Amino acid sequence: MMRLPVIPTLFVAAAVATMVALGIWQLRRADEKRELIAQFERASQLAPTAYPAVPPAGNDLFYRRSTALCLEPVAWRAEAGRNLEDKTGWSHIATCRTGTEGPGMQVDMGWSTQSAAPATWRGGEVTGIIAPDRLHRIRLVSANAAPGLVPSAPPSPRAMTNNHLLYAGQWFFFALAAAVIYILALRRKQATSDG
Repeated sequence: MMRLPVIPTLFVAAAVATMVALGIWQLRRADEKRELIAQFERASQLAPTAYPAVPPAGNDLFYRRSTALCLEPVAWRAEAGRNLEDKTGWSHIATCRTGTEGPGMQVDMGWSTQSAAPATWRGGEVTGIIAPDRLHRIRLVSANAAPGLVPSAPPSPRAMTNNHLLYAGQWFFFALAAAVIYILALRRKQATSDG
């Protein structure tokens, strides 16, 4: 009968239990992400909403249609983006002055193959879809491009990935692999000591 070494067995058991727990957590995250995508799908079907003066803390405005006034672009940045034909390039995002108060707004004014900002657009009314922005929480992706650009691909909840099932499968596989490797190592050690 094989005697299990206490400390290594406890260590492997703890590692396997942790990996199984992480797999279960990823399964929960998959359900949460599925519900979030469904929420965004519902939001994209709602009537247009006013663009907020201050970005909200929640996700309620993501993927809603909106119109806002950019009095003047005061800065530009370029981020990797796609156009309506799904080609990769640069999305050009203007930081707009919207009045004397408030943080202003971010507006994706279109796409190009170059990262240089379009110098000809001076602001105006912008209609589009509210999207997440990694630096400023939200931005408005314009349906109409600034001169010299083509429209960026509109944001869509369908483009969001839900990889959590894959991650859960990986954690469960790691747990199984760790257990099998440990059992094989114990058997090999037993065979060596018996021989």
